[in-house]
Amino acid sequence: MDGSEADGFYGTARWYRDGLGPRYVQLYRHISTAIADGRLEADSQLPPERDLAELADVSRVTVRKAVARLVTDGLVEQRRGAGSFVRALGPKLEQSLSTLTSFTEYMLARGKSSSSQVLQRGLFAPTPDESIALGISSSERVARIERLRHADGVPMVVERSSLPEDILPHPERVETSLYTVLRENGGAPTRAIQRITAINLAAHEARLLNLAEGAAALRIDRTGYLPSGRPIEFTRGLYRSDIYDFVAELRLDGPS
Repeated sequence: MDGSEADGFYGTARWYRDGLGPRYVQLYRHISTAIADGRLEADSQLPPERDLAELADVSRVTVRKAVARLVTDGLVEQRRGAGSFVRALGPKLEQSLSTLTSFTEYMLARGKSSSSQVLQRGLFAPTPDESIALGISSSERVARIERLRHADGVPMVVERSSLPEDILPHPERVETSLYTVLRENGGAPTRAIQRITAINLAAHEARLLNLAEGAAALRIDRTGYLPSGRPIEFTRGLYRSDIYDFVAELRLDGPS
């Protein structure tokens, strides 16, 4: 990135918006998103602290805090006497679309530590999407759990799960794994239908995932069913597309 490109890329108008958090957080999101989508390539060097502060029209303290967060997240490495460089991103997590598994189980199988931050939890009147997916009327209630899911401390997905009240009458019991609680009650889904859509994140979800507003993400809507065919789970997840790949195995029906 030459000088004129750097002026435009780091200019305040490219990354700062009133009301969307501290300047160091917004600068961090801007740089981390550019690393994820390839605009800042692996092994490319960030401007020196003084130069970056001038380009971004912020204090050196703001730059220092933004870069420190990039280093903590493993996106940037600081080389003694040389400066700050973009690290090569590791391989994406590949999750099969043919296996019904919970986030907790998936991360455990890959040796990662999962955790959840509960954003909303309780019994509510259903939204139109929930009513249609779960086959319930607007007069009934749904147990709704919205969580920010982490793996090894990195925010991965914003996930909102909705279930009929008789299936999950006490949503406050769900801390980490929804499916564990459902299995204890004998009501876990045995099959599901998933729909994947490419989206751009709104400001609220982007802040939760430490990405810039408008960053690309994958929205997955999953409806889970009991063996009887009754739909009992509607989950909408917003997944970081810089970390996740979803893989499906296809087979040819009939004789070749």
